[in-house]
Amino acid sequence: MKISFLCSNPRHPVNDYLYAWIKKNNSKHEIELVRQKKDLSGGDVLFLVSCTEIINNQDRMAYISCLVLHASDLPKGRGWSPHIWSILEGKEELTLTLLEASNNVDSGKIWKKLNFQVPKHALWDEINHQIFEKELELIDFAISNFKSVSPKPQDPDIEPTYYPKRTPTDSVIDPSKSIESQFDKIRVCDPDRFPAYIELYGEKYKIILEKENDK
Repeated sequence: MKISFLCSNPRHPVNDYLYAWIKKNNSKHEIELVRQKKDLSGGDVLFLVSCTEIINNQDRMAYISCLVLHASDLPKGRGWSPHIWSILEGKEELTLTLLEASNNVDSGKIWKKLNFQVPKHALWDEINHQIFEKELELIDFAISNFKSVSPKPQDPDIEPTYYPKRTPTDSVIDPSKSIESQFDKIRVCDPDRFPAYIELYGEKYKIILEKENDK
């Protein structure tokens, strides 16, 4: 098969998982990983992984299937950074959805869903690890079942919900409130790309939360 991955940001932590998957499978398939849609060469399947570009119908026509990996139980949680918003809502079980790309955001037919638990103590990198491992599992499913899967429309009886794009102000921590009350907000923040921070005494302070593994 001819497989393409479009992941917009080379700094995104999912890249290490994609590199490992490609290394494992490049003897069986023709695989490319690109950062911009203009560099796509077409083929059997295109996976959109943390892609920020709009992939229109003309782009999708270069592939038999164009698939999105989205961390919510669609049609609930369409939009940006769904797993982060879900954790901030207090959810401990997340859903990862493999769906077809469409003109309307996150509204395509569904190939498969996976549910998994996220412990209350898990930090951003541990959460990412769970999500990325599940993404690879769905990628394997798509490749193995490429000719036999029967995509299903999203449930029309469920009202879609939408999450907004996160901004740096979504990572601000209130120094007058307890750490416990803001723990979820701190633990989901990537300290390298989108750190949690406080503003105090005219200065801005980056917050880094790490586990002490001394058990």
